[in-house]
Amino acid sequence: MRYAYFLGCITPLRYPGIEAATKIVLKELGVEVIELNGASCCPAPGVFGSFDLWNWLILAARNLDLAEDLDAKIVVTCNGCYGSLQEAHHLLEDVVRREAVNEVLAKIGRRYEGRTEVKHVTEVLLEDVGAEELKKRVKKPLKGLKVAVHYGCHFLKPSKIRGHGSPEAPTYLDELVELTGAESIDYLDKLMCCGAGGGVRAGRLDVALDFTLEKVRNIKRAGGDVIVTPCAFCHFQFDTGQRELMSKGLLDKPVPVAFITQLIGLAMGFSPDEMGLNDNFIPPKYLEKIS
Repeated sequence: MRYAYFLGCITPLRYPGIEAATKIVLKELGVEVIELNGASCCPAPGVFGSFDLWNWLILAARNLDLAEDLDAKIVVTCNGCYGSLQEAHHLLEDVVRREAVNEVLAKIGRRYEGRTEVKHVTEVLLEDVGAEELKKRVKKPLKGLKVAVHYGCHFLKPSKIRGHGSPEAPTYLDELVELTGAESIDYLDKLMCCGAGGGVRAGRLDVALDFTLEKVRNIKRAGGDVIVTPCAFCHFQFDTGQRELMSKGLLDKPVPVAFITQLIGLAMGFSPDEMGLNDNFIPPKYLEKIS
């Protein structure tokens, strides 16, 4: 189990705690994580890919080739990066298309052969490590903790490429959460967007925050103690977005946010500080129930 960690943009720039937690947890579980030096933006699927599919594909192919040089699979902690790199890999299975891309990559001395596999960290945990092994590693079961899972858009669709079962009734992330001893709760509009995707946060922050507020209200009504995401960008929107909502007087008490590897790390016995949770914008006092 050897993976090149594709950090993306949000994790190193805003939430290095996600990187720290992911590396600590994977190392503890016997997964080797190596650096993917020289990687660029994935590039962003919803914005870049929608306007310029060709150059989006070339940039993604270059990132895939970096991992191919290392003879390693790619692991990601962002749904957007997952969407771009996995879909690019899928598109480049077409030999004619791949050769056209390689004509461009040749100008910088690169050639992508199509061998790189792209996995989300949740897939590494459930498929490579396995549920039984994860259960054995739980030292501090999170019993009594009610977790509101947020899947995020690119994690589930297009479902034929993602392979996580039904995009309308997913259980993949819920199953992973419950291995920690926590309860994954149902809540209204569970599959709704966090609000940030597709350039909405950048172009219409008010609309993005409306989405976030609606989801947080629904989570609070269902008794959720913490929001758990598999995506650094969704994590950013829930954490930073709730702070922005509080500053506008639209939200009183926020719901803390944890990335999936941070939650698993807590169940494995690591502290909130080791898992980078205290670096969130939501004040640490709101993390008391998971400390």
